[in-house]
Amino acid sequence: MNILITGAAGFVGKNLSAALACIRDGKDRTHPGLSVGKLYLYDRNSPAELLEEACRDADFVFNLAGVNRPKDPQEFLRGNFGFASTLLDTLKKYRNTCPVMLASSIQATLIGRYGQSDYGKSKLAGEKLFFDYSQETGAKILVYRFPNLFGKWCQPNYNSAVATFCHNYAHDLPITVNDPSVELELLYIDDLVEEMICALEGREHRCEFDGLETVLCPQGRYCAAPVTHRATLAQIVELLDQFKAQPNTLLMPQIPKGSFAKKLYSTYLSYLPKEKAAFSLTMNADDRGSFTELLKTENCGQFSVNISKPGVTKGQHWHHTKWEFFIVVSGRGLIQQRKVGTDEVLNFEVSGERIRAVHMLPGYTHNIINLSETENLVTLMWANECFDPNKPDTFFEVVE
Repeated sequence: MNILITGAAGFVGKNLSAALACIRDGKDRTHPGLSVGKLYLYDRNSPAELLEEACRDADFVFNLAGVNRPKDPQEFLRGNFGFASTLLDTLKKYRNTCPVMLASSIQATLIGRYGQSDYGKSKLAGEKLFFDYSQETGAKILVYRFPNLFGKWCQPNYNSAVATFCHNYAHDLPITVNDPSVELELLYIDDLVEEMICALEGREHRCEFDGLETVLCPQGRYCAAPVTHRATLAQIVELLDQFKAQPNTLLMPQIPKGSFAKKLYSTYLSYLPKEKAAFSLTMNADDRGSFTELLKTENCGQFSVNISKPGVTKGQHWHHTKWEFFIVVSGRGLIQQRKVGTDEVLNFEVSGERIRAVHMLPGYTHNIINLSETENLVTLMWANECFDPNKPDTFFEVVE
């Protein structure tokens, strides 16, 4: 399948073309039934000959080209309506009736705050042009009215508040929030790209609109990505505050699978400058080795790494409720445990050559011994709760 992407240098175009290239090159095998052939990547700097060739040979067209922030409002019509006319005329020239997707906007509803939107008017005119083209030629048309988009590679200070907020937080720049209660409908770029790949496979999601609300329905005139999120500006800022603080607190906020928080965190990280892509951790070192906290979570404990020098024994304590995993990743050691009040010692030989996890059982005093005379023993440790100095639940007692 040969695919034309107009506006290929833009935010959506870059993400879509990268995803399709991965499928074409066999790097992404999650769509085994989709065969991607030639990708025609067209933008405003491309030669006219490329558009001619693509409109002749394409099996599917994604029209993502458009104008968002012109100096002159008249450029909306020229950019959003004018190019669309050129594209469709060129397809007709070659009698190519392949499916064509149009990237429109929720502003095309011209409802509420969008009522006098020149951008929305130009998008609505583009929609009519595409629907008329479908009636004239019989070509399949897929019109998507995008809400607010966000994700990696989105240009800040352009047309995405989330991109601007993420960029500014990452670069220690101020943000402006006039009304924290304003709620946005947000579509993550990976969810949009997944929907567009579904469209290539003929599995697009159809919809109608009830005012500004998307109503999915199989026979809908429009198309939509089925997963969007709603968040207020205040909620977005609160999450970004937590993300920015993470290198200092080591606390990873809750980011459930598929959640807006998870997608926003990925977006925020994509804006980090080089000097913030790495950060130092506090190594608590002494003549026995070191202990370093790596990561804390709100509900799932914390991760640490322990380094024991040759011949050193660490631990010799027990917990009422806290429990841990010890995972030796380098070196050779012995983990010992003894139930408090008994004499039986449980011995576990451990090695980085055969990695396994050993439970530190509640009510058992335990230690870890470096058996090597020359090598450090490196152990990844997970505790089911973050350390609380006011309630450490840790009591000294030698194992044997």
